[in-house]
Amino acid sequence: MLTLLAYLMIICFMAVIMTKKMSAFTALTTIPIVFAVIAIISGQAHLTGSTKGNIKILKALAGEGAKEVPKSMDIHMGDLGTLILEGIKSVSVTGIMLLFAILFFSTMLDAGLFDPITEKMVFFAKGDPKRVLMATAVVAAAVSLNGDGTTTTLICCSAFLPIYDRLGMKRINLAVLVILQNTIMNLLPWGGPTARAMSVLDVGGDILTFLLPGMILSLAYMIFFVANRMGNQERKRLGVKELSDAELRELTVISDEETLAIRRPKNWAFNAILTVGLIAWLVAGSFIPAIEVPPAVLFLVATSVALLVNYPNLKDQGKRIGANGGDAVQVIILVFGAGVLMGLFNGTGMADAIANNLTTIIPKSLGGFWGIVVAIVSAPGTFFISNDGFYYGVMPALAKAGNEYGFDNMHMAVASLMGQAFHLLSPLVAFIYLLLRLTEVDMGEWQKEAGKYAIGIFIIFLGTSLILGTLTNGAWGIPFFIAPK
Repeated sequence: MLTLLAYLMIICFMAVIMTKKMSAFTALTTIPIVFAVIAIISGQAHLTGSTKGNIKILKALAGEGAKEVPKSMDIHMGDLGTLILEGIKSVSVTGIMLLFAILFFSTMLDAGLFDPITEKMVFFAKGDPKRVLMATAVVAAAVSLNGDGTTTTLICCSAFLPIYDRLGMKRINLAVLVILQNTIMNLLPWGGPTARAMSVLDVGGDILTFLLPGMILSLAYMIFFVANRMGNQERKRLGVKELSDAELRELTVISDEETLAIRRPKNWAFNAILTVGLIAWLVAGSFIPAIEVPPAVLFLVATSVALLVNYPNLKDQGKRIGANGGDAVQVIILVFGAGVLMGLFNGTGMADAIANNLTTIIPKSLGGFWGIVVAIVSAPGTFFISNDGFYYGVMPALAKAGNEYGFDNMHMAVASLMGQAFHLLSPLVAFIYLLLRLTEVDMGEWQKEAGKYAIGIFIIFLGTSLILGTLTNGAWGIPFFIAPK
């Protein structure tokens, strides 16, 4: 009965998300509460000691000084609040990290950190289609650092559409490069899918250590193979047209007065050093325990420094926080909503029920390859289902089954992100309609063109994770990586 309730909860959650009957936040909070109440009233819900959160709750419920935690315990209506708060507590650090990460990169965009990069890439191109395409790939990757697809689309289209039109280049190439570079950079810990995986599976920012090799190789693949191939085709079709420095400068001039008012070109070197140093420390901390600092603390300090240096006036600081806070809040409330879902899903025993069911359905011979199974499932899963539906509805059950086969949550989090190579090609992604409207490209044609290159990204993700052992539970791989902390 509990297994049936768990499956029904997942189906209901996915249904209301996909049909847009409820927002992700309201679905994350109300649906689990409804099903948890049903489970309690029917007498099916029970606490288990299989997860860290449940063990903490059990100790509290068993009374102070209890030496042993019972393997199971009936849940009463009064325990709902405890379960929900425990779930929120489990994702609170991730929420804080995301808040300051989004504010930091939004501040860097406001200050104009990426403006010189865009300008240099336009001048580097000098009217050569091949150079234009490679510059597009570099700028799209750089601007995607803040994890926002809408921002990336607006900046890249504003910078490159005039030169594409001037040279008669195919706009579909711009649309493909922008979306695939954003796909890769979206795997950063403050990006949407990784943030969801981190909150659902309770893993930290050190997930970047296991994703970074595949991301670097994928970026190189996009710049030196995909953009290069597109460039050769455009060169053959159009030839090379030289543009004067004056014409190129005209393409990079910012004319909007509000945008100019918040730019801080004099601080560019400081902002660049701060950003590179932050990312370097974030990654190095995963390798060197002596310098490891929680990502939330790193981003908190970096955001404070960025605001103090770039906007020392209190009113200016308030305006920047107010302007960028909306984007941060939209992500963070989803993280806390996920905490509600996970607290009830795990605490009532529904997660264990589904995990036990899956382990009986799936042949035990595939248990050792569960990471690969999840990686493959994530491709159609994140394309046909929204990220909210997949990570909050499907992954808890898949992760629980993986735990039964010896895979920890870090392995499962990495595996679940492999299919992101295809996610942004889904019609469920809102900002792609902005991209398609600005580039005036047909969706079907764009999906077909981008899809063939997305396969390459998926293969790189998959191959790199197999080599590092993060999909095989250490059956093979580089020993340094196979045991996530």
